[in-house]
This record gives sequence, structure tokens and C-alpha cells, in this order.
Amino acid sequence: MSIGYPKVVIASENSTIVYFSERPCSQTSDQIAYTANVLKIRLGEELIDLIPSYHSLLVIYDPLKIGFQKIEQEIRDTINGWKANNQPQQSRTVELPVYYSPESGPDLQRIADHSGLSIDQVIELHQQTKYTVYAMGFAPGFAYLGEVDERIAMPRLATPRHNVPQGAVAIADRQTAIYPSQSPGGWNIVGLCPIRLFNAEKQPHTPMQVGDKIRFISIDRDEFIQLGGSDKKLTGAIT
Repeated sequence: MSIGYPKVVIASENSTIVYFSERPCSQTSDQIAYTANVLKIRLGEELIDLIPSYHSLLVIYDPLKIGFQKIEQEIRDTINGWKANNQPQQSRTVELPVYYSPESGPDLQRIADHSGLSIDQVIELHQQTKYTVYAMGFAPGFAYLGEVDERIAMPRLATPRHNVPQGAVAIADRQTAIYPSQSPGGWNIVGLCPIRLFNAEKQPHTPMQVGDKIRFISIDRDEFIQLGGSDKKLTGAIT
């Protein structure tokens, strides 16, 4: 962890941001997840919300029930507890099925050409990594996962697509993600996941949270359909 971190900074009259490091990494994600979980327990109704990100945690609290000095002390006590235990956060591993193929991953060939690898090698590299959920954002249920093997890292598309289907698994630079709903997007699509990743009617709304580990499991076309995937997504839905 970088010298001078963590930093606790006032963000507004009822919120503070904790910066844990200069850039995201597995240790930082573990510490963010640990801090968020402990603060939920310690602060209870004094807490309004916790918003974790790549290397920071936004703590929003009720100023009628608790002040900044008390919040800061709780944060520092929690972080000191994490350091004293010197134990990694017990994160969950979530396995997600992905149908990798040229019909479900229209950018596979381009990534293969760019990297000098075969499509099968690109798929193997993408699924052999256990990714860390660094942040949630862009859209409900959209998890930023890292880090992709540098051999298959790709810049975002110069011109974003108008229509990326729900479940599209994609790469941008050294991050990967799954689009939880249909939307425009400029990431490089390598496959499709048939699992629904956001449901506002369920608690929790998404199967992933910051600090979790994600493992992609390759499936074939029939398995994709059996698990709830739509063949309409394989016939020109990506534009």
C-alpha cells in the first residue's frame, strides 16, 4: 500500500471519502470490502450508504446522528483493525457461464489478430483469470473486473455500438465486464452470459459486490440456450 494512505477526506456536509491507495489492486479491494462490512455493523442507522469504488470508499452518514470526527475515528479504527489482523478479506468466488464464439463475440477475431493469438487462445486467456470486482457503476449491476491478461487487452472501440445486448461479456483495456442490460457500448465483445445480473425485485440486486472474485466458465451454444440465453442475441442483435 502506498505511503500516505489511507486518506480520509470530507466530501460534503454528510459524507467522506476514504482513499486506500493510488490505484486498484486485490489488496485494496480486500481492504475496501472489509471496511465497508465492518462500518455497516458498527454504524447501523447512523449510516445512510456506502459506495465502494476502485481504490476508495464513499461513506454517507446521517449528520443528525453522528458527526465527521466520530465517523473518521470509526474509519481509522476499522482500518487499523484490518492491519492488525493482517488477514485477507474472505471474498466470495462467483462463477459465471459464458458462450464464447464468433457469433456471440464479434470482436474475438479482431482481438486475435491484434494479439497474434488464435481465437481459442484468446478465450483461454480470458477465462483462466480469476477477476476481482473493483467497482460497480455505469449501469445497475455493471461490475468492473480486473485485470485482463495484457496479451488480450484492447482499447475501447473508436465508435461505440448502438446496441449491445444484455449479457455481453467484453474487454476494455485491462478490464472486463458483463453488460447487465441492453445499452450502447464501446467495449470489445468476446461472448455472452445467460445469467441475469441485475434484478431490482431481489435482495441483493446483483450477485456481485466489490471485492468478490469472478471466474468465467466456457459453455457451448446449447448450454447457453438451456441456461436462459436467447438465440435472438446471436442473430444480428449486436449493432
